[in-house]
Amino acid sequence: MRVLQVNAVNKISSTGRSCSEIADYLTGIGDECFTAYSVGPQSNNAFCISPAWECKLHAFLSRVTGKQGYFSPVSTSKFFRLIRRMKPDVVHLRNMHANYLNINRVLRYLAKHDIATVVTLHDCFVYTGKCTHYTSIGCDRWQSGCHDCPKLKCDNPSWFFDRTRKMWYDKKNGWSAIPRLAVIGVSDWITGEAKKSPMFARAKIIERIYNWIDLDIFRPESDVAAKEKLGLTGKKIILGVASGWSNNKGLDGFISLSERINDDERIVLVGNMPDIVLPDNIISVPATADVGELVTYYNAADVFLQLSAEETFGKVVAEAMACGTPVVTNTGTANPELLDNLCGAVVERNADVDEVLTALREVLQKGKENYASHCRERAEKMFDKSKNTAAYRAVYSSLIGEGAN
Repeated sequence: MRVLQVNAVNKISSTGRSCSEIADYLTGIGDECFTAYSVGPQSNNAFCISPAWECKLHAFLSRVTGKQGYFSPVSTSKFFRLIRRMKPDVVHLRNMHANYLNINRVLRYLAKHDIATVVTLHDCFVYTGKCTHYTSIGCDRWQSGCHDCPKLKCDNPSWFFDRTRKMWYDKKNGWSAIPRLAVIGVSDWITGEAKKSPMFARAKIIERIYNWIDLDIFRPESDVAAKEKLGLTGKKIILGVASGWSNNKGLDGFISLSERINDDERIVLVGNMPDIVLPDNIISVPATADVGELVTYYNAADVFLQLSAEETFGKVVAEAMACGTPVVTNTGTANPELLDNLCGAVVERNADVDEVLTALREVLQKGKENYASHCRERAEKMFDKSKNTAAYRAVYSSLIGEGAN
């Protein structure tokens, strides 16, 4: 079997690591796997198709015209040449909204050549007019045809024009034309949303495969040693992790929480931080691609706090649980399905700071040791890398079999 993945990044961030990990799995069992990407380090059988100047031009043209994913002729042509060269049995589409592909040309090409296609829903972009999430504003236009977009100036913004109706119909026509299409949600929540979308009415497969965790890397270690390494011996640590912090990721909630926590408690936020002055009891750590460093933070933490209310999966929650760290999260989107009451606590999506603090106090009072084994067991059951990558291969095989009939 020969698989070609395409993703915005390679080997970095959660989707980039997933690309390299599934490539390792496939090559390890004798298949072939190649990756086309826009940003990230080079690796075996991975090809950067996107010049930086074209990404910047694409972003500018998207903002001016209101059309997102309609540019990058150089990168798109490189991708097509790679398809012709590699002759993949399956093309696996991942994050496509980073200003590096003409999405409609890609979908038409896959349909014209009847290439088995898998798309992983890392967010909602591929079945909306433009937005990556919509639950915070309660929008359901994506179910019938986007228009009058309430998030026109958000995500990848449009400065002047609302082209969401055209973009929605172009995507619908593109997805509907692919003869062999599998749509994979990374959580039950987004899989359920995909089933509501008319874009995927002709898909052969719509199913959930959870994102996976490398359980050999993300594992419990001594929290005493981890705290000593961070210079926080004797402190209770409330941890948050994000690629970049904003109020959408719960930054304002952490700041409010900092006014209520005890003197022996510290909030540690890993991820790129906006240029603001943080309270003294919040420790900001820049985003890191070093998974070993992340493991240290997860193990040092007494509790992991997820305040983002829009997550298609929330890989940081799964990583924390794999390290034996209990989680407090909310009922927004996919958040609650990742844990049960033996792994932490869940508050309402719009819970105020007092409700969050009550949940944190409950977990901290019981102690990390009360949750650690349950967290690890749940991670092993739901997010095992070998099981979940094998599930993708089964999807590939099913689509290839469709073509053989």
